[in-house]
Amino acid sequence: MKPSPSNPWWATTSRDEIHFRQDALLRRFLTHRVVPFTKYYGELFRNHGIEAGDIRGTDDLKHLPFTSKRHLENPRDFVIIPDEQVLRKQWSTLRMAITHGPTAAKSALEEELRPILLTSTTGRSAAPVPFLYTKHDIGRLETGGRRMMELCQSDPSWRHINAFPFAPHLAFWLAHHAGTGFTTFMLSTGGGKAMGTEGNLKAITKIDPDAIIAMPTFFYHLLQQATEEKLRWTNLKRIVLGGEKVPAGMRRKLRALCEAVGSPGVSIMSTYGFTEAKMAWTECLPPEGAEPSGFHVYPDMTYLEIIDPATGERVADGEPGEIVCTPLDARGTVVLRYRTGDLVEGGITYEPCPHCGRTCPRLLGKISRVSDIRRLNIGKLKGTLVDFNALENLLDDTEGLGAWQIEMRKRNDDPLETDHVLVHAVAANGCDVETLRSRIAHRFSDSVEFTPNEIHFHTWDEMRRLQGVGKELKEQKVVDHRPAP
Repeated sequence: MKPSPSNPWWATTSRDEIHFRQDALLRRFLTHRVVPFTKYYGELFRNHGIEAGDIRGTDDLKHLPFTSKRHLENPRDFVIIPDEQVLRKQWSTLRMAITHGPTAAKSALEEELRPILLTSTTGRSAAPVPFLYTKHDIGRLETGGRRMMELCQSDPSWRHINAFPFAPHLAFWLAHHAGTGFTTFMLSTGGGKAMGTEGNLKAITKIDPDAIIAMPTFFYHLLQQATEEKLRWTNLKRIVLGGEKVPAGMRRKLRALCEAVGSPGVSIMSTYGFTEAKMAWTECLPPEGAEPSGFHVYPDMTYLEIIDPATGERVADGEPGEIVCTPLDARGTVVLRYRTGDLVEGGITYEPCPHCGRTCPRLLGKISRVSDIRRLNIGKLKGTLVDFNALENLLDDTEGLGAWQIEMRKRNDDPLETDHVLVHAVAANGCDVETLRSRIAHRFSDSVEFTPNEIHFHTWDEMRRLQGVGKELKEQKVVDHRPAP
């Protein structure tokens, strides 16, 4: 199979060839852009007695310390800010000036290096951190977005809806540039905060899209409202979800609702990305009835390591661990060996995808955040670690349960009291609330060895208000109302 726009080299070559090319990309990236022109990494290399040329490939990255959120207090220190005197001495600049002239060389460098777009982290657990993009980075968004379209087997003639919240965040802008990169129709509604639920429903009904790109919880509420209003969306073929985990139970609920609005057989795919990577990756289109085969990573843009979160050492392919990210061709804001705090259940593999045959690396299994493992003091179970990732999967898989929210607070709102766990729920498909109450309690007991202190049932409208549908950038499925320690 020869490389082509839909089958580039990274989709058809061997693991050894991928690593060989990644090594070359990393050497050039560090030598010509990162070390000379970012304050943080210039100082880090000097303080560790390392020259940029000492990192000959991805295996040598282990000589560099990790970067994490706590290092990003001064975001400007991570921005590539070129020194004109240094640029003039670089052979790539001289060659461009000789072959295209000084004016063209200056214009090309401005497009490559001048920041023109700002995104930021969501700021849920800390202050938002800005990430800058240059025109070069926007080109990467278009390329990465086009690849996502190809992996999902979209078609340029289709009509697409981008229902991500309009905000300076990666999800919205990647979906937007996926449309331009794929040369296809894309209506960006801005999510619930921009047009509201009714505005989105009207737009989707009028446009009659082939594909919708959205946050899972927001789209679930849209579909639920569409079924209540007996709307007909008969043209849907793809649903692409991002910004939240998409458990198997959520996929089943969405498929059932799609069928209810007139689109049976919709393919639902999840994406994984984060602000610091300035990129996201998607699953490919699985055959009917098959399980997803993992997130397909573009190795010409990003190098991923999987490490033991306790030791920081790399683990073998296919082993679980924490995802660590290093860009290979970014500009603007750059972070090397970034510890995501995301744990991937099946690690990484370079084996050909069983669905599409691509040989690019894939992240396998569930991805969960370390921060979603929380310590609770529940009665006699003081200091118990509870994996809320597992609870989210458990609730989404509970028969008869529609939308839900987990709330944590202190008993009697007393900071010295034990923790109090409430489940807010909406019964679906005519399920009896007492039957559902018992079902939720038993599933909790079997999974985490405690039961919720209270289970409250709500209408759909009440749940939308609790979750902040149309108001929050991400709907609130787990809320912690305990006072800060």
